[in-house]
Amino acid sequence: MKFERSSGILLHISSLPGKHGIGGLGKEAYQWVDFLYKSGTGLWQVLPLTPTGYGDSPYQGLSAFAGNPLFIDLDELKRIKLLKAKDLADCPHFPVSSVAFDRVRRWKRVRLEQAYANFKADPKSDLAGEFDQFKKDNTYWLEDFSLFMALRERFKLISWSDWPAPYRLRDPQALLDFEEEHSHEVEMQAFFQFLFFRQWAALKAYANQHGVRIVGDIPIFMGFDSADVWANPHLFMLDKERRPTFMAGVPPDFFSKTGQLWGNPLYEWQEHKKEGYQWWIQRVAATLKTVDIIRLDHFRGFAGYYKIPAWSKTAEVGEWVDGPGKSLFDVIEKELGELPFIAEDLGVITPDVVELRERYHLPGMRLLQFAFWENADHEFLPHTYPVDCVAYTGTHDNDTTRSWFAHAPKHEQRFCLSYLGYPPQSRVVYAMLRGIWASVAVFAIASMQDFLNLDGYARMNLPATTAGNWRWRMKPDAVKAELSTWLKELNITYNRVSPAQDWQAGKYFKG
Repeated sequence: MKFERSSGILLHISSLPGKHGIGGLGKEAYQWVDFLYKSGTGLWQVLPLTPTGYGDSPYQGLSAFAGNPLFIDLDELKRIKLLKAKDLADCPHFPVSSVAFDRVRRWKRVRLEQAYANFKADPKSDLAGEFDQFKKDNTYWLEDFSLFMALRERFKLISWSDWPAPYRLRDPQALLDFEEEHSHEVEMQAFFQFLFFRQWAALKAYANQHGVRIVGDIPIFMGFDSADVWANPHLFMLDKERRPTFMAGVPPDFFSKTGQLWGNPLYEWQEHKKEGYQWWIQRVAATLKTVDIIRLDHFRGFAGYYKIPAWSKTAEVGEWVDGPGKSLFDVIEKELGELPFIAEDLGVITPDVVELRERYHLPGMRLLQFAFWENADHEFLPHTYPVDCVAYTGTHDNDTTRSWFAHAPKHEQRFCLSYLGYPPQSRVVYAMLRGIWASVAVFAIASMQDFLNLDGYARMNLPATTAGNWRWRMKPDAVKAELSTWLKELNITYNRVSPAQDWQAGKYFKG
């Protein structure tokens, strides 16, 4: 798909400020959109919006379709009379600069249950018709997800692979009996989804009206403990007892001597193909209702993926296997039209991956943090970028750029400073931002942590670890007028102004 030159900031919903312990879809999200609009920034990139399980990773989500109820804005529920002021009066003193997920989950869940109870207590609720329509429109995923979540809570959040056999193996009568006996809990899960998507749709509409497009994320693989794997076992490499036979990951490389064992089950691609890739079509279509552009995580896995036996403790034992390739993307394009995708093509990229990406004119990714360890013709240096790429300082998996520079080998620091024209070390991050903004890359995107010049404590994720990730939050007073002015000038100078604005460099600098 042909994109227009623009710029963006990566900031997940959970990282927004707010008084209820985690970023959400309320006032602070709208203020964030206002900041993007006023600074001429046309893209807001978020991580997957899915509810999360163990480790709180949005890349190990409980569903390919559902939204995270923790993001629901409680003040909006008060405004539409699903909650009362007293329901929010005892809000704990949550950390300001991090998310205490367990505490937030416990406190917010009680309020969301109260909202559902108040909804059910009002037979004339204005929301009743909306909720019914939402359930009809989303039956294809919502019924399985709601039942899965109710069962998951019934069995105290253990993995579905450890549920009693009738539920693990989806015995029809057992599921029907459970749904009838626990209809309240099942419908409540659907109601949480209704509230999330109602609020998200309003926020996205506001962003689009202000010339801001949302860049979302589709992880290629599903978490094993998810509604999708439980409800569609034939689409994944599982045995008769529904245990994984092979898992996803990447082999040993420069960064990891034993490789990375992600633990996600692999797809039975032939089964997907037999069904016309309907699950993938539905997944992409549903995502495009919530975002404007999709970043395809681990794009190389569509060309070829690494297949690791489930018994292996590391990723040292495995083999590369052909992925679905153009067979999948041709069907998606035929069903949904042009593909507004960004291909995350980092890592060891083979010719078949490049061919697949170029066949559909998908921009790949370039990371400036990776540019300084080799030669001056490195493909991640801005002067080598093609137009058809997205330039980043780093991703959610990288250290903040300030911390990266502080811990980089001396020769990389020297190369970096030389390349950027020897800025003071306190301004290296801003010089790197300017470097990718000035490049010909169609999009230039950086994390909010980099715009705030934050150290490593603000890192979002450290790959191959399961504790302490995804917690960073932006402080309420973090965005200063000086930053907005600087970013606005950066966007004007390098012709990355949001389409909603009409600023021109000549006009701006004259007056």
